Amino acid sequence: MKKTVLKKYAELIVKMGVNVRKGQEVIINAGLDQPDFVLMVAEAAYKAGASRVTVDERDARFVKLDAKYMTQKNLSKLDDWFVARLKQRSETLPAMIYLESDDPDVLNGINFAKYAKAQQAKSKVIKPIRDEMDGKYQWCIAAVPGKKWAKKVFPDLRPAAAEEKLWEYILKCARADGNDPVQEWKNHNEALKKRCDHINSLGIKTVEIRSGNGTDLKIGLIKDSMFLGGCEALKGSDHFYNPNMPSEEIFISPKRGEAEGIVYSSRPFSYRGYLINSFSVRFENGKAVEIKGSTDKETEVLSAMINMDEGASYLGELALVPYSSPIRETEVVYYNTLFDENAACHLALGDGFENCLRDYEKYSDEEAKKIGINDSMIHEDFMIGTSDTEIVGIDAEGKKHVIFKKGEWAFKI
Repeated sequence: MKKTVLKKYAELIVKMGVNVRKGQEVIINAGLDQPDFVLMVAEAAYKAGASRVTVDERDARFVKLDAKYMTQKNLSKLDDWFVARLKQRSETLPAMIYLESDDPDVLNGINFAKYAKAQQAKSKVIKPIRDEMDGKYQWCIAAVPGKKWAKKVFPDLRPAAAEEKLWEYILKCARADGNDPVQEWKNHNEALKKRCDHINSLGIKTVEIRSGNGTDLKIGLIKDSMFLGGCEALKGSDHFYNPNMPSEEIFISPKRGEAEGIVYSSRPFSYRGYLINSFSVRFENGKAVEIKGSTDKETEVLSAMINMDEGASYLGELALVPYSSPIRETEVVYYNTLFDENAACHLALGDGFENCLRDYEKYSDEEAKKIGINDSMIHEDFMIGTSDTEIVGIDAEGKKHVIFKKGEWAFKI
């Protein structure tokens, strides 16, 4: 891929992704796949005014080795230096950039019971610190091609050709392949905001979702909650950032305890590097009471996921994406949640978003939970949208508002 194109992508991540503040520290989390691009992002951050740029290596292959060879005690332990570093970051609030590139099958064969137990133990320390940071710092998840990821997406191509092809698709999906990607994102954010404004004006209390694959689900919404999409603002500020590149969704956090029915996944789901081809979830009183994968191993992994903590079996997000999403129209399954979730309507099990509450700054974490925002150590998105998905919103007076018809928006902006 041409360096000039990649430099524009790096600048886009820095300027529109995290929107670095002058004098702010930037931390880049990346694997071992694209060191030259990581350097481009670091340089773009410095040029945008960053005071310091740090790169944290993050590669799931090491996670697999740790789970295989470490004792349960050591795997569950957090070193003092790690906790001290996290606490320091909660005070200095650096901009965080996450560059995904992992092999979708990297954790196949891992002992998930051991891994889940370790995650549960570490989350007791990590989650309260991260909760304290919520809404106070900018973060952005973007992607670069990993060799095994590229071969998974394009198995018929030679490795170098597959990597180049995946670069092409990543840049296209992230709206980074044009002459002015920054302006493209400004226009895109405005269009998403108009969608949100329309739906938020309807006063919807309940959402009903049905698809021909058997999905039949009713979800309750929190009073005075709102759909969001595109850029977000820091708490108590108008400083914006775009947490996901790409992003085609508008989303809301449902009310905990109000979900009834069954839903079927419509695209493969990657859970912490383990690929699950298809599954169903049945909800009662808002809780996932039954979850079934297409194999016994998939069911085992999914069951471990919804038992990570008490909130893991409740919904944290409902996101709306039309079937005509430009990502779906590439006709590629990416085996990566960042991309596949933006190809279809999706739900997330686990943690909800407090900023979906109007004037959320005035609520404490505990008050947000009491209102109905779910709390969990996980937030796992899975895709449910199809070409025949129908979505209806019902307001407090019982009036029905058609939101999706045959997989597409039922209203114009």
